[in-house]
Amino acid sequence: MNSDTEKRLLVAFILSFGVLMLWKAFVAPPPPKPAPARQSASKTPAGPSRPVPVPHATAKAAVIPVVSGAKAQQIVVETPIYRVTFSTRGAVIKSWILKNYQDAHYKPLDLVNAAACAELGFPMNLQLESLELTDQVNSAIYQAAPASATLSAPARLVFTYGNGKVEVRKEFSFGRGYDVGVKVSVLDGKGELPVALRWPGDIGDQSLPQSERDNETWAFYDAGTGIKTTVEKKVDGIDAIPGPLVSAGVEDKFFAGIFVPGSPDESFQFERQSWRPAGKSEKNLPAPLTASLLMARRQPLQFSLSVVPKRLSVLRAVNPALESLVHFGIAGIVAKPVLLGMQWIYKHVVANWGWTIIILTVVLNMIFMPMKIKQVRSAQAMQKLAPLMKQIQDRYKQYKLNDPRRQRMNQEIMKLYEQHGMSPFSSLSGCLWMLPQLPIFYGFYEVLETSIAFRHAPWLWWIKDLSVPDPYYVLPALGIVLSFLMYRMTPMPAADPAQQRMMMFMPLFVGIIFFRLPAGDNLYYMVFSLIGVFQQLWINRMIPPAKSASQKAAEAQAGGGAARQKGRSLGPGQGAGPQKPVGVKAR
Repeated sequence: MNSDTEKRLLVAFILSFGVLMLWKAFVAPPPPKPAPARQSASKTPAGPSRPVPVPHATAKAAVIPVVSGAKAQQIVVETPIYRVTFSTRGAVIKSWILKNYQDAHYKPLDLVNAAACAELGFPMNLQLESLELTDQVNSAIYQAAPASATLSAPARLVFTYGNGKVEVRKEFSFGRGYDVGVKVSVLDGKGELPVALRWPGDIGDQSLPQSERDNETWAFYDAGTGIKTTVEKKVDGIDAIPGPLVSAGVEDKFFAGIFVPGSPDESFQFERQSWRPAGKSEKNLPAPLTASLLMARRQPLQFSLSVVPKRLSVLRAVNPALESLVHFGIAGIVAKPVLLGMQWIYKHVVANWGWTIIILTVVLNMIFMPMKIKQVRSAQAMQKLAPLMKQIQDRYKQYKLNDPRRQRMNQEIMKLYEQHGMSPFSSLSGCLWMLPQLPIFYGFYEVLETSIAFRHAPWLWWIKDLSVPDPYYVLPALGIVLSFLMYRMTPMPAADPAQQRMMMFMPLFVGIIFFRLPAGDNLYYMVFSLIGVFQQLWINRMIPPAKSASQKAAEAQAGGGAARQKGRSLGPGQGAGPQKPVGVKAR
């Protein structure tokens, strides 16, 4: 492989990465595994899901007391990490705020889609066999115990409602972690009724555009064979997942609502339900996910609910651990070590994610420096051989490829390689240093795209969030300039002018791809290019470009001509060598 082939390989790497980015942005399906065929999945038009009817057992009807609250009120449960607001009307959750996070407008992050839930129902509303009864228990005013307006964890909150025909009891147990124990029972005097508990309006940062949420919200479940997910925009009708289930819920890119069933008889359903925002026409109405946990048997519905940020440390603490909710995709094998390295630097060196990216980029470039030096030396060696190889090829160019005399050309080229201690694969070593760069960069990309650590993480000045594009495009512009400068400083073997012009446009092509990538990616690319410029300055000083045979011949010829010219200018007897003394006759 000659130097032209090496440059073609570089172009192929860059074009492949560009195609990968475009494919991921416009074509690729969501990274999680596709859901397998469900044992009892049913597709029906979107609408309220209902528990499977169970025949009433013959028993003497028990007396149901009348229990109701006097007026609707709100009860707030505070923990160090979240604040949950309940309403006694329906005993539902009106707000779930994670205290350590903000939404896209830097306001307190409420994971409940209040606008959609006002029409679709708020989280923890019930679904029963009878739609009339469902409406009644969801609009009733419950009696709360304790009735305090504010509770601090650990705490236990119980809501009760009875109308003489049915009795509903919702019990919530709060600790100091993210998990909340939930137990729901509905009695009709003959025993427990089948019941479903719903979380409408999906979950996550509701200040983001709906189009973005459609692509970055998933329903997920684990039936014992690993987590399976379905992206919101692919949901059509009602998907029913029978138990036993390890976990289930709904998530977006950075947050998740997790149900951990307490019984193997509990099942999971998810669907999309449209609602009409004020002032919006019937066309293209938003249709967020509604997740439901169901108990079809005559026993209470009991489970653990966790509303969490998708930090690896938090997901590991969930029982069972749910690390795989952070979707690194095919780059996981690289992205996880990159994230762990960045977390170590952030914790032990500098508590700023921007400087963490810079430090890790410097370290990686130092690690790959020997490979880059080897690339330069290999390229110089191939540059030295290129004219000699071309001479051999020119002698045989009149022969067709299938002519036996072409074999002699290959034999001469192989002999040339042997004389210079090289092989046809020597030029490949010049490309090896580039191979680790693509997966590492893609690992950076996935970390910055999926890790909540970089959400709203500032660097300095205008960079307020490393997980979104640079608002003024300063970093990608600097990356293009530095990349072009590095290209101009790098000694290149002889190439045809068209190929040289194409290579000059490569930094611009790569820069266009980078313009819409997160600022953290552009910071990595800019620092990588800046370090490359300084490295190339040092390499050019310490390892001067090798001279080809033709260059040496030209210099020798020029040197001989200069010597002859000098001899002529000095005149007879004035050249180099011993001179006879003036006025002394030769003996």
